[in-house]
Amino acid sequence: MFSLSSRSVSRLSGVDEGLIKVVHRAIEITKIDFGVSCGLRTIEEQKKLVEAGASKTMKSKHIEGKAVDLVAYIGSRVSWELNFYDDIADSVKQAAKEFDVPVRWGAAWQIDDIRDWPEKMEDAMNAYVDLRRSQGRRPFIDAPHFERSD
Repeated sequence: MFSLSSRSVSRLSGVDEGLIKVVHRAIEITKIDFGVSCGLRTIEEQKKLVEAGASKTMKSKHIEGKAVDLVAYIGSRVSWELNFYDDIADSVKQAAKEFDVPVRWGAAWQIDDIRDWPEKMEDAMNAYVDLRRSQGRRPFIDAPHFERSD
């Protein structure tokens, strides 16, 4: 069983209480260790991310405290491999169901609330990629990103 570091807990400061509960529960049930890389952002921080191309919008839910970015840890190293993030998303989905918190995942934007997705989150991500390609559009995969969808 994993737990959040004090640094991760501090990064949840100012984040929506329901989302905090979901993150704390998800770390207890996940198969993949993770930490919180970002919670609440200032407008200035968001502007810098947009200018650097690291974010697409100034309408980020991070500014409202309604989003978190979670990073996978394999041992003591951060990993960006997508397969770890869909496992984390499965844990977030289960926790969101337990606490009745609507959550959207940044690798399956077409789903307003991952609690409603009947399959594994890997399938949700693949469905999103297929949808975007069928529209002739590039998918925007932000696998570490989770936000309240209400």
